[in-house]
Formats: sequence, C-alpha cells, structure tokens
Amino acid sequence: MTYTLRPFKVGDAPALAALTLNAIQTIGAQAYSPEQVRVWSSGHIQAEQFVARAEAGQHIYVIMDEAGELAAYALLEPDGHLDMLYCSHKHSGRGLAARLLDHAESEAVKMGVTKLYTEASELARGPFERAGYALLKRRDFEMHGVAIHNYAMEKNLAEIHPS
Repeated sequence: MTYTLRPFKVGDAPALAALTLNAIQTIGAQAYSPEQVRVWSSGHIQAEQFVARAEAGQHIYVIMDEAGELAAYALLEPDGHLDMLYCSHKHSGRGLAARLLDHAESEAVKMGVTKLYTEASELARGPFERAGYALLKRRDFEMHGVAIHNYAMEKNLAEIHPS
C-alpha cells in the first residue's frame, strides 16, 4: 500500500479525533485494562482542538492511505514536545510511526529545536526507542481515579544534528 505524508488540513480534524479514539480503544486495549482504556478515551482530543492547536502554531503531520483515508498522525509542538503519535489499527505495524517520527525530527531540526521529548504509551514506547529516544522514567499517575502509566522519553537532536 502507498502512503502519503502531508501537513494537517482543517478538514482532517474530525478524522483525527475519530482515529485517536479508535486507536486508544483498539490498540491501547492491547496493553491497558478496560478501565484504563475507558478513562484514557474520555480525555481524548476533539476535532476543534486539533484546529485550535494548528492555529496556535503546533505542527500536525498526517499520513493518508491510497484511498484517502487517514492512517496515522503526529503532533509536534514548537518547543520539541511530540504530544501525539497515533496510528489506525488497520494500518499499524507498517512503519508509519517510524516515518512520522523521522519526519517530525527533520522538521524540528529545521525549526532549531535541539531536543524532542514525549510521554509515550506502553505500545508507543517501542517505536520511540527504535527511533533513538532514551527512556527517562516510567510515569505512574491517575486519570479520574484510575491508575495508568506512560513513559517520559527524549531525543537529543543537538548530538545528532550539530549546527
């Protein structure tokens, strides 16, 4: 299958919100309990929030499949925080996360960012590690009274891309 990576368009927002919820409920369920998936799902970002974040200068990169369906996306904040990396369950395991992480890194270097950092879910940890992110620590916290966790990770771009 052929995939196309491109910047976010306002019309993508509803599909991004739907993909996020679907990924949490399908892929997230492989590593988190039903209760954890329920609370994670309850806080997922809505379509209008994607538009607001893009308008505020955050960078959203989307991958579309050959039928024009959203397959995956990443959201990079100007300070180097990679806030979101989600893939549709129909397209997982095809290297899309790696492609998005590589693209975000290239864009961050162009913006003068010297460090990328994220809070990766249990299942996103692997793609981030393969992309060269270092594990800083496991983050245990509560969402609506339910214990859940993710991983603080970072990648020092100044060491890889010296100016």
